[in-house]
Amino acid sequence: MTTATTAKPKLWTSGDWNAFFGFGTNILVNMLTLTALLRFALKMPDDIVFGRILPATGLMLCLSTIYYAWLAYSLAEKTGRDDVCALPSGTSVPHMFVVTFVIMMPIAAKTGDPIKGWEAGLTWVFIQSFVLMIGGFIGPFIRKITPRAALLGTLAGVSISFISMRPALEMFMTPMIGVVCFSIILLSWFGGVRYFKGIPAGLVAIGLGSLIAWGSTALGLDYGGMSLDKLSQSVSNFGFSIPLPAVGHVFSGFEFLGILLVTAIPFGIYDLVEALDNVESAAVAGDSFPTTRVLTADGVISLIGCLMGNPFINAVYIGHPGWKAMGGRIGYSAATGVMVIVLAWFGIISVMIALIPIVAISPILLYIGMLIGAQSFQETPKSHA
Repeated sequence: MTTATTAKPKLWTSGDWNAFFGFGTNILVNMLTLTALLRFALKMPDDIVFGRILPATGLMLCLSTIYYAWLAYSLAEKTGRDDVCALPSGTSVPHMFVVTFVIMMPIAAKTGDPIKGWEAGLTWVFIQSFVLMIGGFIGPFIRKITPRAALLGTLAGVSISFISMRPALEMFMTPMIGVVCFSIILLSWFGGVRYFKGIPAGLVAIGLGSLIAWGSTALGLDYGGMSLDKLSQSVSNFGFSIPLPAVGHVFSGFEFLGILLVTAIPFGIYDLVEALDNVESAAVAGDSFPTTRVLTADGVISLIGCLMGNPFINAVYIGHPGWKAMGGRIGYSAATGVMVIVLAWFGIISVMIALIPIVAISPILLYIGMLIGAQSFQETPKSHA
């Protein structure tokens, strides 16, 4: 329920806990995925992955989530409302795979040097950043002339393909964990059930899922693929690393400019359209953010990230209505940024992937995908839906 107030907006509400555990685990899964891509697909040395790339990615994500928390605070202060929810943001999932398999891997294979692949990825993001910044000034016009059904319908397809499909498969491949955790999520976020002393449903699901996985390992059943060997090996990546400027690496990648332009500009335009979709989705949920500020911020933050060594583009995520529906406001976004920078700078990511089964996190992503798909039908004219 929307309430107008003259008081300063609250930086944290009880609902932010649910959104923090949901959105935080979403970001965590994406970071675990990109870490696996770098280490196993590209064969990138661990000192580059954990010492250069992940610290830069953490910095980019922290800047992004804190910026969008500030933007939500400004909107709440301006409108006097207490239900404004920050836009979720993070590394673009489709681009994560594109830059890995279309840009970095072929160039690394051709040159025999994974560092050359990394440099090409940095240059790719460098080009896309400027496409986003320029697009920020024409974005409001595109949004004005594009029917809402076209914008939200695109999100419905993306939510099914990139958010819901893989988690659903993982859940039903390991139902002892996946279905149990999904039931916990549905009971709370859909059914309104409150758990003991208000513990967030996301935390309950992850905790119980991890308990089942490790318990099954102890009994020899191996649900979730947990093992003490993997956990002990993951500790070797502990250490404090801050991002260092990688300007020289960015410009070294320009030797592959002809190859990069073929995909960088089209995917930069895709980023632009995706951001417009997500701003429109947030507006439908009641939070109208300035389009130009969102698009240019994505470009500027991505540019900072790549200049520090991060080869993955930043993007506003789909899912704003879902985080808002579970009580997320301003604090969940900023808290996620702080969490990410700690995980990335201290090398904790590898420990997390060895400690928490991915299938325990999957139900949260499936639920968000379902909400986005539902919104696309509920908030467009019946003739278009």
